[in-house]
Formats: sequence, structure tokens, C-alpha cells
Amino acid sequence: MKLAYLALAGSLFVYSGSTAQAPIVKLQLVTDQVRSPVCMAVPGDGSNRLFIVQKEGRVWVVQNGKLLPEPFIDVSGEMVKVNPAYDERGLLGMAFHPQFRTNGRFYLYYSAPVAKPAKGLNHQSVLAEFRVNKAADNKAEPGSRKVLLQFDQPESNHNGGDIVFGPDGYLYIASGDGGGGGDKHGAAGNGQDLGTLLGKILRIDVNASPYRIPKDNPFARTAGARGEIWAYGLRNPWRISFDKRTGRLFAGDVGQNKYEEVDIITKGGNYGWRIMEGYHDFNVPSGADKSKLIAPIHEYDHDDGISITGGYVYRGRAIPGLQGQYVFGDYNGKTWALQQKGGKWQRNELAFDNKPQGNVQLLSWGQDEAGEIYMLVTIPQGGGVVKGLVYKLVK
Repeated sequence: MKLAYLALAGSLFVYSGSTAQAPIVKLQLVTDQVRSPVCMAVPGDGSNRLFIVQKEGRVWVVQNGKLLPEPFIDVSGEMVKVNPAYDERGLLGMAFHPQFRTNGRFYLYYSAPVAKPAKGLNHQSVLAEFRVNKAADNKAEPGSRKVLLQFDQPESNHNGGDIVFGPDGYLYIASGDGGGGGDKHGAAGNGQDLGTLLGKILRIDVNASPYRIPKDNPFARTAGARGEIWAYGLRNPWRISFDKRTGRLFAGDVGQNKYEEVDIITKGGNYGWRIMEGYHDFNVPSGADKSKLIAPIHEYDHDDGISITGGYVYRGRAIPGLQGQYVFGDYNGKTWALQQKGGKWQRNELAFDNKPQGNVQLLSWGQDEAGEIYMLVTIPQGGGVVKGLVYKLVK
């Protein structure tokens, strides 16, 4: 194994190599009526509502344990048409403003068609702001749409799409490298190019029109760089999340051919892609200084999985044995939890005593206001039909 790593705060974040058993938990069905559930968001207003994002363009509300019959919002008309069985485009992310209770603002990240199709341009990623309907808490005001940011995507895949507000009140946006194998777009690849928003974690202030770049962003004053960039060198960060207690930002970054990784994202950090895939050399330019690259806290190879689905640090009360562990999984349905012990991380198998039957495809995770965790999956039914299910992890 070839390591390229950076010591953070005096500790070396490297997977210890040992595997243990996390607590066996149960899955409590929340709904099986939302096809392709790729994201879950909560408004933080004390209502305990769950907002389930459907890849095809709708957001659904679960209130008092029941799925409401009408969608909260439908933006499918603004999007490219997506395949529910397999398509990395679509409605991919949702976040509520920290002051949603008073200002009614929320944000969506989705894939939109381009106005003027051109070679090498597949679609655009759009970040837009919306407002809730003042007369109906469970309905958005469609006419309130305000596009804050949009950027070109050369391929249909590697769109990232997760959006989350940090403890600092700024919006963090996960962006993939633009797709295609090996980060092939651009001389050095998009991941290492500070002149593009692709292959990055972005950080913006939405309390300005259309948005403001925070002055303390690491590249805000760097010539030729996009000031929105918070961290770079990522391939396809599929789900990012802040630990409710420590404020650390976790990312599950999808690998290329062999390795999947979990990263802790820090200001100005370079996470290595396409120079590295996980801990391993991938496309190393002559004279490259790998000592400044930040290694993942954990990687696993394709004997275990095929595409990582990043999750959340558990901060609920229902499952004490999971407290402080980062719960994540893989598209193939496998699930784990990472536990930090000293400067190392140990991967624990996360088992369920009532896991659903069939070819479970793990699309995403969610976390409610109390810190409890949810698992969002699909199960193919044949003929291109998929069944979506949302579960809550319980003891």
C-alpha cells in the first residue's frame, strides 16, 4: 500500500485495518411510497417533519409518521428527464436555511438541460433558492425560484449534489469531477484545477444576492481560482454531512476502479484525485508533491463494494452503542460504522436483524433533528421498475 497523507491536528487519520461488530439494529419502515429516494432533509423548526427527495424531481413530506399525499414541491419540469432505475442526474440535494422557521427559505440542487446544446456539454447543475407557501406549511411556492449558481457538466455522471449548511451558517455544496473515466476533462483533470467548480466542496453565503463568497474561503483571493472552493481533489463526493457535536465535515467520495473512501474535509484541503485513488497512486504527474495531499480516514476496495454512500455521525439516543460512530454504506447494500480510537479509525460491521429482501441498492442516508439516522434504498422490481424505501434505524 502506498500512502500519501497529512497529519491533522497532531493525529494521523488512517484506517486501523481491524474490523469489529457494531450493535445489531433494526430497520423501522417509514415509507415505501417514494421511488428513488436520494436525499432526506429536515427543516430544523421543531416540527419533526422529514422531507424525502425523489430523484425524478419531487420532494415528499413525512409528518407524524405518515407520507402526505401531495408533494411539497415538484421541479421535474425544470430538469432533464432521468431514468429512475439508473441515472446520476436528477434532483440530488436539499437543504433548509438555518433560519427557515422565520424566513421560509430552502435550497435544491438539480440537473437542468442546457439552453444551447453543444459538444462536450451534457447538462447543467443548478442551485436554486425557494420559499415555502405562507398559507400552507407543507407546500412550497414554485414561483419563488431564484437560481443562485449554475455550472456546466460535460457528462451525465459524477454530479455530486449534496448541499448542507455548516455550523458557520454557510452553505456547503458537493460537486463531482464532471464524469467520464479517470477525470479526463482538462489537462490535469478537474479535481486538481482550482479554476473550475467541478471536483470540489464549495462554500457560499446565501444571505446575499445571488450569493457571496465568504472572505475567509481559502482561495477567495487566489488569482485564477474560483473563490467558492473550500476543498478540492474529489471525484464524486456522494453525500456529505457535519457531525452535530464536533462540527467536522465528512464526505463519502466514490472511487474509480478499485477504492472507495471516507474523508474529513478541511479548509483548503487537497484530497488527491486524480493523483491518488484512496491511498494509492492513480495518475501522478512528474514531480508531483504528494506530501501535501490529505489521505482518507478510511478506504475499502471493490471486494467489499462498488460505490460508497456517505452517511452521518450518529448523535441520537435510541442506539447508545452507535454513539459517535460514522454510519455509511455502499450502493451494493453493505453497511458499516467507523469508530475513532485515538488517531485511528476502526470499521465496524453494521448488521440489521430485519434487512429487506432483494437486491438492495443503498442510495442515501438521512438524519433527523434528534440525531437519529435513516437509510434510503431502492430495490429493483424488474422491467425497469424500482421500489423506494425509507427506514429508520432503531434498537
